[in-house]
Amino acid sequence: MGPLTPDVPAELGKDEIVLLAEAAAGWELTGQNLPPLSHALALVEQFTEYGRMAADDLRTLCLSIPADSNAGVIAQSTLIQAARQLYSPPPHASQLIAARRAQNLARLVQALNRATERVREAQARAAPQARGRP
Repeated sequence: MGPLTPDVPAELGKDEIVLLAEAAAGWELTGQNLPPLSHALALVEQFTEYGRMAADDLRTLCLSIPADSNAGVIAQSTLIQAARQLYSPPPHASQLIAARRAQNLARLVQALNRATERVREAQARAAPQARGRP
């Protein structure tokens, strides 16, 4: 399990979320390696909040590239997954379920960030072409 601070602050920036997502994505969720329930639930909340904002930004960025481009297809697939995961009710059943949910959301945050980078790269490639047009 990746390191966690004793308390997850209420407001985290992108860099902190990325680091926490990397740690949570690498958790080994077996036996005694589970994070405390309060930590997992706090991360679920943070990853959900960040993920919703990242998905909104990605959705907006996708408007500037062809939908059938490689970056556009990957982004749409990631956004479909985000729509399923980011609006589910928070887990309440057990420490393991909360940890799995936090880990799945961490992976989704990583996927949203990768898709955003791909869309930005596609925008950058298209920008010089657009400038050359009359």
